[in-house]
Amino acid sequence: MNPALPGLAVNPALPSHLVDRLIDTADDEIASELALRADLNRAQVRALAARSEPAAVQLVHEGMLRTEDVDPATRPLAALALLDAGAGLPQWARVFAADPCSERRERVAACPGLPPDVVRRLAGDTEARVVAALAFEAPSLLAAELARHPHTEVRRAVAGNETAPPELLAALLTGEGLTPAKSCRVCDQEEVPFVHPPDCPRRDCGLLPGDACDGTHQSAVHDIQWQALRNPATPVRAVARFADHPSALLRELVAAREGLPQHVYARLARDPVPAVRAELAQNPSIDEALVRSLAEDPGHDVQRSLAHHPALPLDVLARLAASARLGSPLLPRVVAATPEEVADLATAADPTLRMLVAMRRDLPDPIRDALACDRDAKVLKAIAPHPGLTETQLLAMIDLHGPRVAAKVATNPDATAIVLERLTRQPASARKVFREIARHPHASLPALLACLSDPQARPVAAARPELPAGVLVDLLADEDWQVRDAAAANPSLPADAMVALLP
Repeated sequence: MNPALPGLAVNPALPSHLVDRLIDTADDEIASELALRADLNRAQVRALAARSEPAAVQLVHEGMLRTEDVDPATRPLAALALLDAGAGLPQWARVFAADPCSERRERVAACPGLPPDVVRRLAGDTEARVVAALAFEAPSLLAAELARHPHTEVRRAVAGNETAPPELLAALLTGEGLTPAKSCRVCDQEEVPFVHPPDCPRRDCGLLPGDACDGTHQSAVHDIQWQALRNPATPVRAVARFADHPSALLRELVAAREGLPQHVYARLARDPVPAVRAELAQNPSIDEALVRSLAEDPGHDVQRSLAHHPALPLDVLARLAASARLGSPLLPRVVAATPEEVADLATAADPTLRMLVAMRRDLPDPIRDALACDRDAKVLKAIAPHPGLTETQLLAMIDLHGPRVAAKVATNPDATAIVLERLTRQPASARKVFREIARHPHASLPALLACLSDPQARPVAAARPELPAGVLVDLLADEDWQVRDAAAANPSLPADAMVALLP
């Protein structure tokens, strides 16, 4: 097989008769690429589905394969994909629910809109994984029934079901009101007590590091609690009880939960594990007093997380900007800033604050233009992608800070061909500059040819239809498969070159 065929298979300019030739000889890899085409006719869709089952599944996901195109006996995965999309036939679900293959029963159990008799059969399946697949999105009444299943895997699935009754989720979380489970994935296959070592040498072992059971299914119970704490339908009063749980992983989930009493958050703010306090710091439900307290917390990631709090007082943000490594994200509090606050941030003495507001892409023109004249490189990097900047402003940024701002200037949607060509001539330009230039719609041919000299930008540039035909043909023999694929997928590739690639 020609190594450039995967690219050719998705080339939008590939004539229909050549698509037919590719289908006739396609393996699963080429068939999967062909399934991405939006121009396949009905005959091609059916032929491709008959050629490759992975492609048939993909065609279902693309909405191109219909129920009448699929025989579940020969294309069971495609039929299951149609059922999962809500388009399969009820009789298919009945066949798969009785299939000797548990993986297929598990797949059908996860499908929506199953007939009641199929649901009842799957609910009584002997494989816990099958019942768990059904339980994860089961309606309220069925979820209440399955929460009492003797296997922890089924209970874990119910604990993650957002339609399960809240009181039932509380019971799964605390264990109160439910009979203990009888089995888990550990005691299903090991003699208890057993702790699964992290360096288990068995290649066929399905247990996770640390999985353990002494008869109480402790690691499985932890998994159920983890799912229930993540579930927004679990009642607040049950979640709050876990603020002192021995597991830091569970306390992190409590710290992230909104709507808890402030005294619970205050207790979590004293948690000995910094990750718990960092999770708490960005919780919108904590009050201002706790926000200010956490601003003084030197624990790993606490202050950086606090910077993402949506109601952060600006004086606290200013203090964090001066003392913590915030990176250069667009923070929620900056997004919510009033016009007066934006103006104050844009003229702040601390360049980090000016950088944070420069990340916005809806700044008034005067503020945008003032920040575009800033002398600090990190401020210019933040403002450089802002739409509306002129060629003169962008060139001035390059003249002032060169490679330090080049990659961001290249992402500006209004960067002209002159700006982009200037960037290709920057000394010590980072590879990212060339990648950005290669994908910019205003890149000129000289700029694109310059990008072909950079290994990272070469695959991006090879996809540009502005390249001359001769250059594209040469790129079909490139050592890098990504470059070959991009050239073969290029709609400007000559027709005779397309034909030459076909088997």
